[in-house]
Amino acid sequence: MAIITSAALIRALSLFHISLSYFLIASPSTIVNQSLVFILGASMQLPTPDSFSISSPSITFSALLLALLGLIDLTGCSLPEEIGSLYWGSQAPIRSAFFFTLSAYTFAFKPADLSAEKASSSPWDTLHNSVVFTWSFLEMIYWFWIFVTLREERTELAVRREKRKRAEENMM
Repeated sequence: MAIITSAALIRALSLFHISLSYFLIASPSTIVNQSLVFILGASMQLPTPDSFSISSPSITFSALLLALLGLIDLTGCSLPEEIGSLYWGSQAPIRSAFFFTLSAYTFAFKPADLSAEKASSSPWDTLHNSVVFTWSFLEMIYWFWIFVTLREERTELAVRREKRKRAEENMM
């Protein structure tokens, strides 16, 4: 049995999204100044974005999307165990794969790469920074952890379902 349940992990991630949303609206520079963002960004040789020094409409919109994502995931945690297991069992690998792709893209096509300089007019170039990489990397790790925990819980749920089925058969 897992020490921390998948529901607890998802609730914690949802509250993290809501907290991150608050900081994006109130003071986006606190996110850029976090040591984890600095360390991961520097180790991957990614630039720190200047646009996080003050709040902007795009940052506020991103904050609203994160808040919505957090609320949706909190609502999804209230599903019954069997339905929630199916729902999160399909969500976790998709989200983990998405954030893996985003992390890989952010790192592989960073501005120091020659191929990124050729296409510098692309709107996707704004993704190549330490904040996006740190967020996508942490999300990827966290969703993979949720996926592994869900796999363990699925086995336990199947055992409990089988015991319940046997008990019902013995009653008849």
